[in-house]
Amino acid sequence: MITAIVRFKMPEGTTLEEATKLFESSAPNYRGLDGLVRKYYLFGEGASAGGAYLWETRAAADKVYTDDWKAMMKERYGMVPTVEYFESPVIVDNAADQVSAAAE
Repeated sequence: MITAIVRFKMPEGTTLEEATKLFESSAPNYRGLDGLVRKYYLFGEGASAGGAYLWETRAAADKVYTDDWKAMMKERYGMVPTVEYFESPVIVDNAADQVSAAAE
């Protein structure tokens, strides 16, 4: 499994309510996306924002974070986001009451 952390700044003064509406409008684009296990939208202090994505493979993630995606993000949020990738060798899922290892 691969976790990708995407980070960007929203325009100064963006409220949580405004961010939520923007995020909700894009959420359908990620439903059923090949290789995406889960996505969390993030919004923090100073209008910092982003997403935490759990992917089955790096190849699946790379199919999404293209130049076209970067251009869309710049149009929508005013900047090109950064993307960091992490191997996720062990996952604790308290909702499912399980711990899984990527090698399983």
